[in-house]
Amino acid sequence: MQYLVSVIDDKSNPGSEDRLPAISEFNERLIAEGYWVFAGGLADTTAATVIDNRGEKAVVTDGPFVESKEYLAGVWIWEASDLDVVLKLATEASKVCDRKIEVRPFQ
Repeated sequence: MQYLVSVIDDKSNPGSEDRLPAISEFNERLIAEGYWVFAGGLADTTAATVIDNRGEKAVVTDGPFVESKEYLAGVWIWEASDLDVVLKLATEASKVCDRKIEVRPFQ
C-alpha cells in the first residue's frame, strides 16, 4: 500500500534549518529498504496559486488555499506492507526533519 507522508511546518515555530544532512541520510535508508517512492520539498506558501474552475469562469488566486500558521512544507510517498511500519518510519521522520508529520493512505 502507498502512503502520503506530509511534512508540516509552523510559521510561528519553524523546524530547524540544519536538518538537510540528516534528512538525506534518512532518505537513503528509505530507498535502501524499499519504502521510497517519491519525495519533494515545497516552495513557501507565498508562491502558491489556487485555480477554481467550478463555475462559469475560472478564478485564479495568488497565495495558498487557506491561511494558516501551519503549512505543507514537503511530501514523501512511501510503499509499505502495513500502517504500523509507516507510523514507525513517520515517527523517525518527525525527529529527523524536526517537524510534524501526517500520514494518509492512498485509496
